Amino acid sequence: MVDQLRKSTSYEREADAPIIEIRKMSVSFHDQQILRSLDLAIPRGQTLALIGESGCGKTVLLKTLIGLVKPVQGEVYFDGRNLAELNDKELAVQRMRFGFLFQNAALFDSMTVGQNIGFQLREADRQQQNEIDEIVSLRLAEVGLPESVKSKKPAQLSGGMRKRVGLARALAISPEVMLYDEPTTGLDPIVSDVINELIIRTRSRYPVTSIIVTHDMRTATKVADRVVMVYPLSRLAAGEPQILFDGSPRELVVAKDQRVIQFVKGEAGERLMEMREKSSQKHGRHSNPESRIPGQ
Repeated sequence: MVDQLRKSTSYEREADAPIIEIRKMSVSFHDQQILRSLDLAIPRGQTLALIGESGCGKTVLLKTLIGLVKPVQGEVYFDGRNLAELNDKELAVQRMRFGFLFQNAALFDSMTVGQNIGFQLREADRQQQNEIDEIVSLRLAEVGLPESVKSKKPAQLSGGMRKRVGLARALAISPEVMLYDEPTTGLDPIVSDVINELIIRTRSRYPVTSIIVTHDMRTATKVADRVVMVYPLSRLAAGEPQILFDGSPRELVVAKDQRVIQFVKGEAGERLMEMREKSSQKHGRHSNPESRIPGQ
């Protein structure tokens, strides 16, 4: 079914053409600008980690890639096609080429695990139930879950198991692109590493392009070929590019930009000083230039 969709929407592309490209893209909600004039090209087969502070627009960027959020300026291209030029039906077909692992797995509570994993296959209505059951079992095995969980409801599973079911559901349609939104959030270090290994295993088994939004530096450095750091617009100077870093994980750990270093190391000293300064101004007090945060 998925292969048929791909054949019906395939276009001749240069072998080295990026599968995803955004050009001078800006996104705003009402009067608040979230993303400003971003340029980013993602080659086929690459695993890209998208890092940055909460609220800098990482998840919004993911949503623009599948047309759920429309830019106010610029273009988003998928496989050479401008998403803005597609009608609703064409856009729906393109989305079938994406798998999405949501931050909280986003499983349907009223459905069993098996029904959750087979949901998109049933919606497409292109396969028999026995074929769907076979795919569900295969995907469960790939994420290391036993057949016995097929009949369980999401509420009966641990957080790590729900994440793995979410991954199995995303893989059920054999996507060309996988989008991961904070795949290890809320998980302990061991289960987080299980998810990281599953992402790596998915990449090795399938010719998939992956984009991972994460705050977890272990995920970013272990899983990704490339790391891109986005910075909040409110903290940038006028005209300063929103992408502070774009390079390999090895280059990330030796980055020179102090803002990148602080994020990677999780250092909050400068931010705490800013918060105290704002608090002093709010209450009409003058900051003491000789005062220091303990440990600074």
